[in-house]
Amino acid sequence: MEEPIEHDPGEGEISYDEQRYPARPRRLRPRDQLRSGTLRRFATDPRSANGTNPAYVEWLVRQSMLKDADVLGRQLSGQPSMWRNPYARPDARRAIETSDVWFTAYPISFITRPGEAFLDALGDEQLWTAFERIGITGIHTGPVKRAGGITGWTQTPSVDGHFDRISTQIDPEFGDEAAFRRLADVADAHGGSVIDDIVPGHTGKGADFRLAEMAYKDYPGIYHMIEIPREDWSLLPDVPEGRDSVNLDAERERELSERGYIIGELQRVIFYTPGVKETNWSVTAPVTGTDGVDRRWVYLHYFKEGQPSINWLDPTFSGMKLVIGDALHSLGDLGTSALRLDANGFLGVEKSAEGLPAWSEGHPLSQAANHIIAGMVRKVGGFTFQELNLTMEDIRDTGAVGADLSYDFVTRPAYHHALATGDTEFLRLALTTSLELGVEPVQLVHGLQNHDELTYELVHWATTHRDDVFPFRREEITGMDLARLIRAELTQVLTVDADYNLTFTQNGIACTTASLIAAAQGRPTLGDIAERDVPSIRDAHLLLAKYNAWQPGVFALSGWDLTGTLTLPAEEVRSLITSGDTRWIERGAHDLLDVAPDATRSAAGMPRARSLYGSLPTQLGDPDSFARRLRSLLDVRREHDIAVASQVDIPPVAHPSMLVMVHRLDGGDRRRDDAVIQITVLNFSPETIDGTVRSEYLLPRSDVTDAETSESVGRVDDLQSFPLRLGPYEGRFLLLTPPDPESEAHPVTRTIPIIRPAAEA
Repeated sequence: MEEPIEHDPGEGEISYDEQRYPARPRRLRPRDQLRSGTLRRFATDPRSANGTNPAYVEWLVRQSMLKDADVLGRQLSGQPSMWRNPYARPDARRAIETSDVWFTAYPISFITRPGEAFLDALGDEQLWTAFERIGITGIHTGPVKRAGGITGWTQTPSVDGHFDRISTQIDPEFGDEAAFRRLADVADAHGGSVIDDIVPGHTGKGADFRLAEMAYKDYPGIYHMIEIPREDWSLLPDVPEGRDSVNLDAERERELSERGYIIGELQRVIFYTPGVKETNWSVTAPVTGTDGVDRRWVYLHYFKEGQPSINWLDPTFSGMKLVIGDALHSLGDLGTSALRLDANGFLGVEKSAEGLPAWSEGHPLSQAANHIIAGMVRKVGGFTFQELNLTMEDIRDTGAVGADLSYDFVTRPAYHHALATGDTEFLRLALTTSLELGVEPVQLVHGLQNHDELTYELVHWATTHRDDVFPFRREEITGMDLARLIRAELTQVLTVDADYNLTFTQNGIACTTASLIAAAQGRPTLGDIAERDVPSIRDAHLLLAKYNAWQPGVFALSGWDLTGTLTLPAEEVRSLITSGDTRWIERGAHDLLDVAPDATRSAAGMPRARSLYGSLPTQLGDPDSFARRLRSLLDVRREHDIAVASQVDIPPVAHPSMLVMVHRLDGGDRRRDDAVIQITVLNFSPETIDGTVRSEYLLPRSDVTDAETSESVGRVDDLQSFPLRLGPYEGRFLLLTPPDPESEAHPVTRTIPIIRPAAEA
C-alpha cells in the first residue's frame, strides 16, 4: 500500500496539491473515488470562483491556452514533419506564390443565411466560385477563436473585436473546428488557401490571466505582471465595485517606477484616452490565490486594459509556449497555410536610462521573438505576415529574420493623402524612402480597407526621424512637422469637411474606402452621396486597387471594398463607440452573396451598412461593375507576374496628381538584365491630366504598349521619356518592347541617293 501524502509543518504553508488531496493515498484520488462512488467533499463553497476552490481552478486549467499548448507540443515533438522545411530566412516570394490576392474577412460583420455560421458561409462553394472568377486566391478569416475574458464562471465579451484571445477553441458564434477544416478544403479545391490570426503580444482576461492572478504554477510567467506587497497597497488606486482592475495615472506610474516595481512610462500610450487609458499599466483588485493569499498585481498592456501583455523573456517561457501552441493548432489542426501576427512589434520592453521612457519599440527581443514564431511556422510548412506599424527600419530589420511579409504601413496613409489632396508628393517621398532603406514592395501586403482605422501616426516620420529634414513642397521640413501636416490635411478633408468619418484616438481615422473617397470628392454627409456619385467613387476605388495590385507584393481587400460599403451613422453604434473606439462605424454588416436581402443586421448584431456596388452575383453580371473591372486588372497583374517583380524607380512627375512606378518583371532575379520593364502610371485626381513619363530605366526607342488594351501608347524618346494623357482616376499598366537592334542600327545616317535613276527623272 502506498504511503499517504502528509504535510510536513516544517515546510511552511500547505501546498495546493496538499490542500486539494489532504493526506490521501494516491490511488484514492478523484478518478478512483468516482469508481467507488464516494462523494467528493470540499472545505470551501464549491460555487466560489477563487483560488480556494479546486473545482474552479481545475475548470480554468481545462480551458487555458497554456494547457492546450502543452498537449499540442507533445503531439508534434519528435515527428519527422518538423524537419522537412527550411525555416531560418523569410521568403516573401515563396509566400506570394502560395497566395497573392487576399480577401480579408471580419466575422462579426459578415451577413450569412439565417442560422448559418460564419465559417460555414466562408466555405460556401458559391462564394469561392465568385472569388475564383475575380482572381482572389486567399482568405484571411479574421479572429475566430474565443476572446474576451472570464469573470467568475462567466465568459465576458471581447473588448477589441476578438483580438483579445482567451482560447484555442473556435468561438461557437462563428462555427466550430469542423467548419474551419471544411473551409480549408473548399479553398484548396478552388486553388486558394486560408490565413488565420495569432496574437503574440497579449491575451484577453481569460483562464490564463485568472490563473496568473491566483499565482498558480507557471501562469504568472505568461504576463508582464508584478505582485505589489501588501505594505505598499496604499500606492495603488482602489478598484470600484464591478471592476477587476483600473488604469494607473501618470503620478502613480511614476511612483511605482521610482520604488523599483515597474519600469514606468513607455515610449507612447497607444489608444490614449483621458480618464480611461492614461498609461500602459493597470492594477488588479485583491485576488485570492490557490494558497489562500490575497494579492494585487500591476500588469502591462500596450493596448486596452483587457489585453494583458505577454512576457517573452520570463524564466518559465510560459508566454512563448502559449503563443507557439496557438500557432501550431491553427496550422496543424485547422489546416491553415499562413498566420497573421497581430501587433507583434511590442514583444520586448526594458528600463532605459534615468528620466527616459522605457524601451518598448524596435527592441531586439521583438526581433528575436518574431524569428522564433516565424521560424516555427516555416518549419511546419506555412508562412506569416506581420502588422507592424513602426519605422521603416523596424519593418526592415524585423522582416530580415521574422515574418515573410509585412502589412503596408509604409505607403497606406500616403496613398490616402494623395487621393484626399490630389497631390502625390508625400506618396512619392514614402515610396522612395522605403526603397532607399531596404523595404521593398514585394515584402509588403498592400491593402485597401481592413477592420482597423486608416492609420496616420506616421511613426517613421514622427519618432526616430522627427528631427531629420526632408524636402517637401519646395521647402525643407522636419519629420515631426511633416507628420503633423499630413495628419492635419487628412483630418480636415476626411472628418471636418465630411461628418461620417471619425478620428480614432491618436491613431487615425475610422472610415471605409468608399467613405474616404466620397469625402475626398466633397460629399459632406452620407445623405449627400447619391446614386449619380457611384461611378466616380467606383473609378477612384479602382484607381486605389490598381495602385496596390500593380506593384510587387500581396494585394488585399475586404468585403467592405467588394461591396462599396459606407460607414454606419454614429447613432447606430453609439453604445460601441462611447469608450472612444470609433472604428465600429467602419465595420458595418455586408452581404457578399445577397443570401439575406432582408437582414438588417449580421448574426453578431452589427447593423447593415449602405452598399454602393451591390452583391457579387449582381456585379459579376455587369461588365462595368467594380468586381468585373477588378477582375480585369487582376488578370493583368497575374499574366505579367508583377507580384514577384522588382521595383526599381519612383521617378519625378510632370503633374502633381501623377504617380509613376517602374518595375522589372524579373521574378526577383536582378541578374536578369533582359527582363521586361513595366510602368504603372496613375492619376489621383478627378481631372484629365497631361504628363510625361521619364526614367533612367526606359530604353530609348522602345515601344510602349498598354497591357489591358494591347494598344500602342507611343515610343520612348532619346531623353528616356514619353508623353501620356490620363483621364480622371485613370491607371495604366504599360510594357516596354526594346527596339530591334538591326532596324535601329543606323536610324539617322541611312543612305540617301544623291542622283536619281533616269527612270525617275
